Amino acid sequence: MASHHNAHDRVSASDAASAPSSASRAVGEHHGIDWDRISAALPTEQTVEDRRKRKALFHQFDPNGNGVLSLAEIDRGIQDVLRLEEVFDCKPAIMRAFQAAKGLSDGADDYLDPPEFRPCLVYLKQYFELYQMFLRIDSSRDRRVSLSEFKKAVPLPSKWGLRVENPEVTFNEIDNNHSDVILFDEFVA
Repeated sequence: MASHHNAHDRVSASDAASAPSSASRAVGEHHGIDWDRISAALPTEQTVEDRRKRKALFHQFDPNGNGVLSLAEIDRGIQDVLRLEEVFDCKPAIMRAFQAAKGLSDGADDYLDPPEFRPCLVYLKQYFELYQMFLRIDSSRDRRVSLSEFKKAVPLPSKWGLRVENPEVTFNEIDNNHSDVILFDEFVA
């Protein structure tokens, strides 16, 4: 349903860097999400100011000072440093962002090094937005979207700039493991 970058693709400056999208606003309007606050907390632009903010943030996220960030340190930083509870509560989005960014440079594959931090923040914005979309479709709140839920939610994708002409065909295309439910990983693949 959503297109995203392969884990080994570079994230460019134009990739969802700053302004919340109209899809973000449509998703968040019923959930009280302050997209501007989230965007401001995640310095993703290729400006001198955002580079300075990222460097400071990286050091705040790295309590042991070893120059790399683990998933646990990213998670803790989102909660304790950025104080973005709504993002912190979206573990699948954090995990996907971390996995997509790690290994983009020549650093340690199990950790993020400084050049991978910006892509991680960009991915975090993107996956958080996609997770909010996923939650809007998942009316049962079981972190799985059934065909019934998908059919009921067909009007939502049009608000997000997507078009679903045949819900059953689209559902089956997204459900790549043929489990009769769509998981978040399938939704964003």
